[in-house]
Amino acid sequence: MKKFNFTITHKGSGLARAGVIETPHGDIQTPAFVVVGTKANVKGVTPEMLKDIDVQVVLANTYHLYLQPGDELVRDAGGFPKFMNWDGPTMTDSGGFQVFSLGAAFGSKVSKVAKGDETEVVKDGQQLCQIDEDGVTFKSHIDGSMHRMTPERSMEIQWNLGADMIFAFDECTSPLAPHEYQKEALERTHRWAERSLKRHNELDQDNMQALFGVVQGGRFEDLRRLSAKTLGAMDFDGFGIGGSFNKEDMATAVAWVNEELPEDKPRHLLGIGEPLDLFGAVENGCDLFDCVTPTRHARHGLLYTLDGPINLMNSTYKTDHSPLDEETGSKVGKQYTKAYLAHLYRSKEMLAGTLGSVHNIYFMVKLVEGMREALLNDTWDQYKETFLERFYKK
Repeated sequence: MKKFNFTITHKGSGLARAGVIETPHGDIQTPAFVVVGTKANVKGVTPEMLKDIDVQVVLANTYHLYLQPGDELVRDAGGFPKFMNWDGPTMTDSGGFQVFSLGAAFGSKVSKVAKGDETEVVKDGQQLCQIDEDGVTFKSHIDGSMHRMTPERSMEIQWNLGADMIFAFDECTSPLAPHEYQKEALERTHRWAERSLKRHNELDQDNMQALFGVVQGGRFEDLRRLSAKTLGAMDFDGFGIGGSFNKEDMATAVAWVNEELPEDKPRHLLGIGEPLDLFGAVENGCDLFDCVTPTRHARHGLLYTLDGPINLMNSTYKTDHSPLDEETGSKVGKQYTKAYLAHLYRSKEMLAGTLGSVHNIYFMVKLVEGMREALLNDTWDQYKETFLERFYKK
């Protein structure tokens, strides 16, 4: 089987580039949209459907699969790709984001309290997780049971899950966190990165899994650049760019990072999936990005068209017998009417979420394929302007 390799095949203006990632389970043409299959499934969509709409790579969630059904059970099934019957390239995240976000949904009611060498994350007076130098103790969102995650444990779980590309364990912070705390978390993330690398190398002696370091630093340029330089000097196969920035400064923060990271390694922007954000990500040097937004929107009746998203719960679509979307090439868009889909959503039929998710995923996959073609053909500016003016009606 092929092992991991990344080749830049074309450079656009600025930091933008097109390339190919070779993995043991196939090649990924970049830039590429990574579909999220949280619990080794894309909600309501079969792997066969994903293949039919040209999905290249699926990402599963370490935190969720560790809690249910358990990483050892998944290992015994041959890894999560075999478990879910997906034979293409795969990724797993480190579990870091979920340990902090599900244990401590960021917001005004969440606080972090220093207690000696530990930090408690507290919401509404309840301790949700506890951070120390070794790792994080957290409560399961399923049953409240206590669990422990360390860099080494994250590597062991992800080894059991068996993805082609995995991520180092990092401390994910709130965009609202002050510089002092971001710096403290960043330094801890760098120490955890070294530990992740060490344990990964012990487990993966045949070099079958690629390990990505995760850049953090919040909204602060000095921390973002420091993190990129520090991790870039380590022996990672690629890099993830963590959140902790607001939407309005995302492209700027991504550019800070990618100006510092090694050019010859792939970059994955974690958790970003709005069309406007994807254009900014590609322009500023990102190769991959994952997000649950397309399927989450689809489950609630918000479907994408070239003329912008439409909410099928609006009464106007109850009697609209025109096809959902004849232009993007989606079979769902061409074969099903707005009235029929609106009926499914209003009736709470399971088929609604399936058809909507297939359509939205197809839309995003083809949007990013179009970005790649525009880079290769040097028509980026025209492609971007045409799409954004129509989709956002600017």
